[in-house]
Amino acid sequence: MNFRTLNDISNLCRRESLSIAELMIAEQAKETGEPPDKIVRQMADYYEVMKRAVRKGLEGGASSRSGLVGGDGRKVLGHVAAGEPSVGDWTGKAMAYALAVSEVNASMGRIVATPTAGSCGIIPGVFVSSQERFGWEDGKLVNGLFCAGAIGYVIANNSFISGAEGGCQAEIGSAIGMAAGALVELRGGSPEQAVHAVGLALKNTLGLICDPVAGLVEVPCIVRNGLGAVNALAAADMALAGVRSVIPSDEVIGVMLEVGSKMPGEHRETALGGLAQTPTGRKLTEQIKAAKPPFG
Repeated sequence: MNFRTLNDISNLCRRESLSIAELMIAEQAKETGEPPDKIVRQMADYYEVMKRAVRKGLEGGASSRSGLVGGDGRKVLGHVAAGEPSVGDWTGKAMAYALAVSEVNASMGRIVATPTAGSCGIIPGVFVSSQERFGWEDGKLVNGLFCAGAIGYVIANNSFISGAEGGCQAEIGSAIGMAAGALVELRGGSPEQAVHAVGLALKNTLGLICDPVAGLVEVPCIVRNGLGAVNALAAADMALAGVRSVIPSDEVIGVMLEVGSKMPGEHRETALGGLAQTPTGRKLTEQIKAAKPPFG
């Protein structure tokens, strides 16, 4: 790729009058040797998988094999349909869709890891709800995925994107930043605004630990996906309103690396600390190991 930082992306887009998505498609074609239309078709297939996961999670009320989680996406969507959710209808839908996709992942269904399976709900939650709200064609959302991919590429190469490496700030945080930046571009914001959205989003998750109960990508991962979709919408709105990340977004990514590197092993997906080691977390772990219903 011809960029290493978000600032590189912003400068390249300004100099060549490109959107972030257009830049990413051109760079990916150059790097892989594949024609752009083939790359776009492949991404369109990924977006179709995301939409199917939303539908499956809502219609089937997917439950995890452990029995710990399932059906929360459908519950939230029902709450939205009942009227006047505190966060508003469209934010409520984004939250419901993100929960639903994460539940599909926990039930071993098909999802797209964006950037990981543990954070797979945030981008579909934001994208599919926004598509319904604004009436966008699939192609526009496919371009949005390229924008999100460019942001994820920078984060992955300058910090972490997995909880095992840098805590949940890296996994959920990266997905929120990718969704926020892409949504800014989808709504007509400039590449510079999209980059600010990433910084605004990442700051809000710095220090977040990865502490899955029983080591399963279920509790608290699924709820964090739902709330992550809300954070992404908020960060995008801030950036579109002209709010800037005073600490440049690339420096925020550097802080994520610093914090994640110093995070103890107990808080990096080992289930040896945090919520996983609360009395209830330990009890649930024991029940799962004994193959007993967790709430029986």
